[in-house]
Amino acid sequence: MFAFLAVAAATQIVLSSPDGKVELRMAADGSAFTAARNSEEVASGHPGLQLAGAPEFSDLVLIKQTTFSENRTYQLTATKADHAQDSYNGQRLTFRESGGLKRELSMEVRAYNDGVAWRYLLPQGAAVSLAGETTQFRPAGDPSCLVSEFSASHENYWNSLQVSQLDPAKLYDYPVLCPSPSGKTHYAIVQAGLSGYTGSALKPAGGALTVQLFPRQNDKQVAVKSNDGLQSGWRVIMMGDRAGDLIESHLIGNLSAQATGDFSWVKPGMVAWDWWSGPTVGDKPTMARYRRFIDFAAESGFPYFLIDAGWALNTGPCCAADPRTDITKGEAGIDMPALAAYAESKGVGLLLWAHWKHVEPRMDQVLDTYKAWGIKGIKVDFMERDDQDMVAFYERLAAETARRQLLLDMHGAFPPVGLSRTYPNYITQEGVLGAEYNKFPWGKVTPSHNVQLAYTRMLLGPMDYTPGGFRNAYPEAYAQTEVFPSTRFTRGQALAQFVVYDSPLQMVSDDPAAYENAAGFDFVKQVPTAWDETRFVAGTPDTYVVIARRKGRTWYVGALNNETARIIDIPLGFLAHGTHKAVIWQDGETANHADRTEKQLSRGDSVRVEMERGGGAVLVIGN
Repeated sequence: MFAFLAVAAATQIVLSSPDGKVELRMAADGSAFTAARNSEEVASGHPGLQLAGAPEFSDLVLIKQTTFSENRTYQLTATKADHAQDSYNGQRLTFRESGGLKRELSMEVRAYNDGVAWRYLLPQGAAVSLAGETTQFRPAGDPSCLVSEFSASHENYWNSLQVSQLDPAKLYDYPVLCPSPSGKTHYAIVQAGLSGYTGSALKPAGGALTVQLFPRQNDKQVAVKSNDGLQSGWRVIMMGDRAGDLIESHLIGNLSAQATGDFSWVKPGMVAWDWWSGPTVGDKPTMARYRRFIDFAAESGFPYFLIDAGWALNTGPCCAADPRTDITKGEAGIDMPALAAYAESKGVGLLLWAHWKHVEPRMDQVLDTYKAWGIKGIKVDFMERDDQDMVAFYERLAAETARRQLLLDMHGAFPPVGLSRTYPNYITQEGVLGAEYNKFPWGKVTPSHNVQLAYTRMLLGPMDYTPGGFRNAYPEAYAQTEVFPSTRFTRGQALAQFVVYDSPLQMVSDDPAAYENAAGFDFVKQVPTAWDETRFVAGTPDTYVVIARRKGRTWYVGALNNETARIIDIPLGFLAHGTHKAVIWQDGETANHADRTEKQLSRGDSVRVEMERGGGAVLVIGN
């Protein structure tokens, strides 16, 4: 299945995917690449590293080629599918400078059926100081791409802009989602596997996007320091027929180190949450308040309750890390071991929020304390950095929580790069402009934004958008309030987010009172948060999205709509043969209602749903 050939007197190396549709063409001196699918160029550019205090690599000559291929299946824990197929053709290319310092640089390149990837390797045995990369992507044909301006929290909107229109004074986040010139391929430029490395963003110039590494905090001239050679992060181009086909891809996880050991204890599920619906300041915690949420979780069948900021001794105001705060002790009147025991008696696990600056200096003591209390996991916030030391903090925290069988949820975080494949207890993370922005006057969580998230940020991995707002309004009728906030979308869309958005630890964000006798809450109480199979069904980034996810023999289908009301027919070709019972919730007579109907359906059928502006629908289809 491996295809490798030298073209035009060994001026080009061509690596093909197992199905022969995807190609990565590399210049024989490592100076340029072209990525293509179905014989159509998708992007070109050049790879490269820049060492600190040293000239760029030049006059490289290929001195060694090693070819390999892989075809294996990984069993997954608590994610969008129960397994991932990892199948690719690869090659390790080793170059040496023909003159000068005669330095060596290697590249590992891979071609998958759903994309291409490469990373850089410098020989072991010597220390490395890396200033940056010269890696550049040039999308073919100057397409209009979905892009998001970089921010430290990675909480920003998505806009469709031609590559030539991007502001060279700004950085842009991953992914960048583009069509090929023919529109027959859609692709996303992403990164993966940052262990030992640093994060990056994309800087536009002259119709191209250059990888810009984030420097170290203690030396702005250096991005990566290593005592023994170098293994970079992966540079990746995901590819598929439709933009939505990328949602099914396992490429980022497959490029990461795989989990070892027993993670059967990782339990996904819904989470009651006390922050989104209430005030952010002035609301002192009490045992009674926390027990109310625990009782709600127990009555609803949710396995968790997340206690957000405010529980720890001497909690200061948001959002700096107050030096007086002690996250190994509860605020006055809060007995955390007693609360954990109460929750345990109700079949509910407690999760605790903490600022990363309070965790990092004494990580072992903090995690040991939480384990002794009976806590099931931790939500860590406000990192808002992507440098090498911060990447190392993520990995260390994932490993240490895994060792203690604690779940990990990172907020104020960079988007996923595959670490949850290595540590399945690292179950979700933010790095998304999510539902919390419904609360704030500067935030606009629009239906269009919600649709675009499925095609952009969600490609990278679990996304803690924190759905569940049940005070719903049509986009034009939304009124901002910080306490008991409303949304710019309907109840149908509120339900559909639980299917469309990938997060094995899924927040149920509103106050318990919002769910009393509420239309559609019966669906929330039954929908899973981790899946055996995921299928993209229909839609485009600028209209709507339909995703089907299977748990056991039951399919759950979610549809999100933008601001234009529309009627769609959802095809059911993913169903097994035979007749199946379906329960459907879709937009009702007001934004706060959802109509519930039942039907008998088969795989040859389609379901017609009417979605209001900012609307949505869900289906549950079983035997």
